[in-house]
Amino acid sequence: MSIRTFARTLLAGIFVVSGWEALQDPRTGEQIAEEAVPLADKAGLPTDPVRMVKLNGAVQFGAGVLMMAGWMPRLAALALAASLVPTTYAAHRFWEIDDPAERRTQLLQALKNGSILGGLLLASLDRGGRPSIFWSTRKAAERTGEALSETLERLGSASG
Repeated sequence: MSIRTFARTLLAGIFVVSGWEALQDPRTGEQIAEEAVPLADKAGLPTDPVRMVKLNGAVQFGAGVLMMAGWMPRLAALALAASLVPTTYAAHRFWEIDDPAERRTQLLQALKNGSILGGLLLASLDRGGRPSIFWSTRKAAERTGEALSETLERLGSASG
């Protein structure tokens, strides 16, 4: 098993478990989902909290499984990242909490999700060691420029 496979499995595991739990019992996240109704409405998504929990659970479970299996891991990581943002916003509203201990707990949970989001964004860019299209294009342009310069030098030497 490569380090990439191991890291993807670790990163996706929480989503597979929490997504499955949400699909099995969507009412557990219903109260949290109510906080995300304004976001869902703006995005044109279902605003019924139970449907929101099911949809989010399906995305998290499905994308988590895909990421673990290495099937479309970059797309799966983006889907997980997209599902994590409203989940974090709805579930960890630390800025609304007066109790210092609970506020700190929710802040830490939001920061943890932010860390996971960072890992998902990195995973979405991971090409498995292969160069990106930007790097490949830049290198091709450099080689073309060098070949053109050499050709022009030869033509200049031959005519002079």
